[in-house]
This record gives sequence, C-alpha cells and structure tokens, in this order.
Amino acid sequence: MKADLPVQQEAEKLKHKKLYEDIGAWLFNVSSSVGIIMINKSVMKVYGFNFATTLTGCHFLMTTFLSYILRWNGFIKDTHLPLLELLNFSLAANFSVVGMNVSLMWNSVGFYQIAKLSMIPVSCLLEVVFDNVRYSRDVKLSILVVLLGVGITTVSDVSVNFKGFVAAAVAVWSTALQQYYVHSLQKKYSLGSFDLLGHTAPVQAATLLVSGPLVDYWLSGLNLLKYDFSTAAVFFITLSCIVAVGVNASQFICIGRFSAVTFQVLGHMKTILVLILGFLFFNDSTSTQKILGMTLAICGMVWYGNATSKPGAKTVLPKSTGPVYTEVTKVVEDEDDGTV
Repeated sequence: MKADLPVQQEAEKLKHKKLYEDIGAWLFNVSSSVGIIMINKSVMKVYGFNFATTLTGCHFLMTTFLSYILRWNGFIKDTHLPLLELLNFSLAANFSVVGMNVSLMWNSVGFYQIAKLSMIPVSCLLEVVFDNVRYSRDVKLSILVVLLGVGITTVSDVSVNFKGFVAAAVAVWSTALQQYYVHSLQKKYSLGSFDLLGHTAPVQAATLLVSGPLVDYWLSGLNLLKYDFSTAAVFFITLSCIVAVGVNASQFICIGRFSAVTFQVLGHMKTILVLILGFLFFNDSTSTQKILGMTLAICGMVWYGNATSKPGAKTVLPKSTGPVYTEVTKVVEDEDDGTV
C-alpha cells in the first residue's frame, strides 16, 4: 500500500495540472473572444471599416507570423496534412470567420451572439450524421429551448434584416462544420493544435487577402482604397489583429482539448458578457420579447450542459453489428490537445 502512495500522489498531481491547464485554456479563449467582438464592432461601427473579409485576412496574416515564430521555437512540428484536406478545411474556415465578421457588421451585438447559440444543435446534427450519435430526451428538449429562444430573439430584434440573417446562418453552419473538422483532423493525422494552425493560417491569409477587397466591395459597395485610414482607426485595426491571434490560437487549443459540442456549450459562458457589453457600449435595442428570447436561449444552454453531463446522454451506434455503448459528454472531457 505504501508503494502505491507515490503513484497515487503523482496521479493526483497530473489531475490537478490537467484541471489548471483546462481552466487556463478556457480563460484565454473567453477573454480574447469577448475582446475581439468588442474591438471589431468598434472598428466597423465607430470607425466605419466595413471590410470584414479583408480584416479577417489581416487577422490570419498576423496568425501566420505567429505560426512561424512557434515553428522556429519548436512548438510546431513538421507534420503532413493532405492538400485536399487542407483546402477543404480552409474553405470551411474562411466561410466561418468571414461569416462571423459580416454577421457582426450587419447585426446588433446581441443578435450576433444569440445566433451563435444555434451552433449547439448544428454541432449535434453533425455528430448524428457523421458519427452515428444519438442523444437523450433531455438533450433534445434543451436544444429545442435554445432554438425557441434564438427564434424569439430573431423575430423581436428590429435591427435584424434579411442579409444579416443570411450572414448569421452561413456563419453558424460553417463554424460548426469547421470546429467538427478541426477535431476530426487532429485525431486522424495526430496533429497538435499549433501544428494544424501552422498548416491552415498561411492558406487562409493568402486567400482572404487576395479575395478580400473584391468580396467586401460586393458585400458593402465600399472601395478599400478610398477608406480614410486615421490614426485611431489604424490603432484599433492593429489591436484587432493582435487579439485575433489569441482567438485563433485559443480556439485550436480548446477544440483539441474539448469536444466540438462541449466547446460550444462552454463557449456560451461568454454570451452573457458579450450581451452586457453590447448593451453598455453599443446601445443595443431591448424589448420584453428580445430579453425573453435571450433568457430562454441561455437557459436552454445551461440545461444542455447539465443534460449532457448525465450518463446515457450520448449514445454511439456502431455502424457494424455489435453492442451499443454510451458516452457521457462531460463539461470537460479528458482528451489530448477557434472565430476570428
């Protein structure tokens, strides 16, 4: 028994280390993600820089520089990712980040953030279709509450228009697909979070910077060359790029550490922060119906988190004949080691 004591103590230390690393990764993601939303909204609303695609390209250019620094310091290893997989992922990721920034540009901060709650059912649907997963009744009911809240918020938010709604829908679907794809590629090719970032960031930066001005002109009718780059505007655009590096890095870290669905559920802790800051700094409109919708969506999110932590919440049906086994989707999953 005494011989087992050092082993138990070491296991306890590793457990605590894992917990601290999980908390650190999550705090890093929350602070950078909330910060980037506030900064980007300021860049677009206050300084009129309505070039979401180009701004996203600048974000990934900064992230590419970070990936080279990490590679030089040995944090990124020489790994292989097939070209087709890289291009497919980059396409989904570009739709995701551009869709999110366009949604933020065309919608209020409140609707932008509440619409992102729709990624919970979309992420679940992807697991049902691709991983043969089935969810318990409580999980399904919690998802319905989330969707009901998002629906009420959508119809009661007077700032929502057709193009803003389409941008939000594209952002939700492409982001859920991208996050599922990240998890899949890391497992399939044994890639660390920064290894995958090193593969994808240069491709995304190149494609978005080349296509950005044309796409932005098509979306907004504005010419990037005619924009008045004031000192304040340049400062906030640069700050946006710096914070975006943290968002991109933390997203890969969190998705690699947590499952895609769990990442979404944990991610909506920052929903409350974003909604409060949107009301305080950008005078987002409020109404009884809109507050009701937001409250329902958040309650559904909390219920979902509780429902997925119970035994039998998630059942994986084998594609071949054999016993059915169940998984508990924990709030933090014990797995080995991303909008803007």
